[in-house]
Amino acid sequence: MLQVAFAGTFSATLERPVRTRLGIPCDIILGDEAGVVARLSDVDVLITLAFTREMGAAAKRLKLVQVPGAGLDRIDRAALPAGVLLANVYGHEIGIAEYVLGAMLALTRGFARLDAALRRGAWESQWAVGSSPPAPWPELAGKTLGILGYGRIGQALARRARAFDMEICAIRRDVTRSDAEGLAFLGGPEALEEVVRRADYLAVTLSLTETTRGILGKRELRMMKPSAVLINVARAEIVDEEALYRALAARRIAGAGLDVWYRYPRDAGATLPARQPFHELPNVLMTPHVSGWTEGMLEARAKLIAENIERTARGEPPLNLIP
Repeated sequence: MLQVAFAGTFSATLERPVRTRLGIPCDIILGDEAGVVARLSDVDVLITLAFTREMGAAAKRLKLVQVPGAGLDRIDRAALPAGVLLANVYGHEIGIAEYVLGAMLALTRGFARLDAALRRGAWESQWAVGSSPPAPWPELAGKTLGILGYGRIGQALARRARAFDMEICAIRRDVTRSDAEGLAFLGGPEALEEVVRRADYLAVTLSLTETTRGILGKRELRMMKPSAVLINVARAEIVDEEALYRALAARRIAGAGLDVWYRYPRDAGATLPARQPFHELPNVLMTPHVSGWTEGMLEARAKLIAENIERTARGEPPLNLIP
């Protein structure tokens, strides 16, 4: 019987939906990423966001490392034993694209602040008596959305942003893999500065690699319009933490929606998500890495992971095989 291990908190959330979709009996193991090492000698399929040298040394009959997400930045590929296959999974692009548009609207229109004020009876609007009306809100229509990383998420976002009558500029590593129809501009990594300068809203949807780590630093943030808003739904480390905090605190950019962070919980209890005090800034929308946490994502990922477990049992290569 196939042995399947789910390692880590996020992987464990998929155990039940994967199990319900399996058409074959399997022995299921749950553990944290460090604790699962001692049990890997009999495991055939490992579902994990991280793969280490310790895991590789302990794996005796491992056939597949299944990443329960798209990112491979915590997978040490050199540690994979010979013959072990690696696969990832998507299904999060619709949820993340919807989140980006929601964050853009929430930040532009100040929904959280208006809600808090009205709960106190304060009308920050043209209906207030005895005070001047606020400046009218800008509309998304006619604004430029810059997308850094025009893959699955970027393309899903662009389709939805076009429905808001936005102009789309994007970059990706290999421009030949994307159709530029409907875009105002599509370029390679060398066009980063052009997109940063043109964007009224800048969405970060890149994979984290050694090339993209810190790609938005002090210099690039200074190129952004003072009225621009940055939305990061990729990996925090793509944007330099201190440079981003200082740009927001000094209002060199208007605001940011941040769903990915520089520090994550390791124990139960409160964990601030960064070294810099982003939580003190009124122009930042903070969410705890939930942009892709939707019913559609869970359904798509559970279905594909179950399929890949069954393919492993049949001796077939997995879907979304990573070369």
